[in-house]
Amino acid sequence: MAKNTKDGKDAKGGGKGGKGGAAKGGGAPKKAPPPAAKASKSSGGGRGKDAAAPTSEAPKARVGTPRMQLHYQDTVRPRLMKEFGLKNPNQLPRLVKIVLNVGLGEGSKNPRLIDAAVEELGIVTGQKAVVTKAKKAIANFGLRAGMPVGATVTLRGARMYEFLDRFITLTVPRIRDFRGLPTKSFDGRGNYTFGIKEQMIFPEIDFDKVENVHGMDITLVTTAGRDDLAMSLLREFGWPFRGETPHALRVA
Repeated sequence: MAKNTKDGKDAKGGGKGGKGGAAKGGGAPKKAPPPAAKASKSSGGGRGKDAAAPTSEAPKARVGTPRMQLHYQDTVRPRLMKEFGLKNPNQLPRLVKIVLNVGLGEGSKNPRLIDAAVEELGIVTGQKAVVTKAKKAIANFGLRAGMPVGATVTLRGARMYEFLDRFITLTVPRIRDFRGLPTKSFDGRGNYTFGIKEQMIFPEIDFDKVENVHGMDITLVTTAGRDDLAMSLLREFGWPFRGETPHALRVA
């Protein structure tokens, strides 16, 4: 009986030893991490995805941007920096706004002319025009302060570049006996103003719906501060100055 008890203890102790041996080194080997986990760990986890996102979204930022604006960013800016020796990008001139102004002296007596001018400016620019009113009373013209005398619209941003592109590529070739726009229409501060005799040159205008033929003044406002710098800016846009061959518009 004692021998059996001793053998039982030995068996019990052997079981413990076997269990301990299996726990220490005799058990199954640890499973290796999956390849996908290793790849994600080596590439930085979520950082790798974030780093790849800007490269895929970068081309999308140019989608929908007017080609004249892309031309300014890619071509005009480097050329002006090289031509004038500008080292600071903030010194480069840029186009701020384009203002179209229609003056109608008969508008105070015939409101329909004002409404037609507002509608035509909206069709040409894609933006609703504002009615301009007289600031002072002029007795010789039978004009009182507050009477409507015309319409105006101010373009900025994408609409400004789109109008500039359409005007250079589509509207200018429709002008009869066109010999170029004047080079002496700057105001000394880098702003350029010129006039057109009739609104019929715009391809958006329907001839059959025109009740009154009128002209308008167009002003291009820049940050140049100098006429020579502003003239070079417009020249790079392909502006048809008199006696010059316009630059071709190239957009990558």
